[in-house]
Amino acid sequence: MAFRFLNQELAMDLGTANTIIFQNDQIVLDEPSIVAIDNQTGKCIALGQKAKMMHEKTNPGIKTIRPLRDGVIADFNAAEMMIRGFIKQVNARHHSIFASNLKLVVGIPSGSTEVEIRAVRDSSEHAGGRDVYLIYEPMAAALGIGLDVEAPKGNMVVDIGGGTTEIAVISLGGIVQQESIRIAGDVFTSDIQNYLRQQHVIKVGETTAEKIKIAVGAVIPQLDVEPEPFLVRGPNLMTGHPVEALIPYQEIAHCLDKSIARLEAAIQQTLEQTPPELYSDIVENGIFLSGGGSLLRGLDKRLSEKMNIPFHVAEDPLRAVARGTCIALKNTENYSFLMR
Repeated sequence: MAFRFLNQELAMDLGTANTIIFQNDQIVLDEPSIVAIDNQTGKCIALGQKAKMMHEKTNPGIKTIRPLRDGVIADFNAAEMMIRGFIKQVNARHHSIFASNLKLVVGIPSGSTEVEIRAVRDSSEHAGGRDVYLIYEPMAAALGIGLDVEAPKGNMVVDIGGGTTEIAVISLGGIVQQESIRIAGDVFTSDIQNYLRQQHVIKVGETTAEKIKIAVGAVIPQLDVEPEPFLVRGPNLMTGHPVEALIPYQEIAHCLDKSIARLEAAIQQTLEQTPPELYSDIVENGIFLSGGGSLLRGLDKRLSEKMNIPFHVAEDPLRAVARGTCIALKNTENYSFLMR
């Protein structure tokens, strides 16, 4: 049983917020992209969910690091540690020895520079990858949504991740027009933190702001199904005394408005630069939303009204990119858009 995976194949969506690994069409790992490191020894003491529980709660001897910022590797050493640790976890759970030949397909932002692309490739190789392929995230998202990326017609995907929003028009197996902007989940979280600081004089951490975003995150002031207001507890910035505030979704819609408007402008700009024949395909098929940010309540409705084009939220949007990398892994010989 230990010799099952001498040739091992993994598809990895290395995200700013979460890392998802597929193996044999199954999700074998879905963990937050975060590591906890011992300051004295420099060794990794926790990964993923365990490290996330320590985030913002550590003592001076331990630091938690999110190795990816804005969709790209910001801390090379921590990224390598994390990728290696996750691959090890997959092997441990499936009783396999460390693969002698590990084939990896990894999703990267479409706006990555040569240096950033090399950082992902090097981290993957140092973590044991013998055969490493890279795929741009919007292309992976399109595959994961189930679009025919090689067809001679235009498809448009907006993938709102943790660090970046990837906007791409795809046709004939290539990205015709793309825009990668750093307005995504992390920016929405920090908008919520700033709003609470200014309007309610409450200081909240990243983790609490993230919870608020999931519980009452919305982008329009009138929803058909209204979530319950979220009770926030924290220190008052003036007095330091504990205070509470009930946050309804309307407030979050108001505080995210500027960032969503910038997202709309980027989508509009990409559409304006799209060749007319592909543009008419997009109007007919609609635009597909994926990534965690697409779960903000009312986003598809707001964008549809703004652009006059139907927007569709992908089924299981959080895993669309990972599912796409998994499809690419099975077709490494046929897909010319994969980078080696």
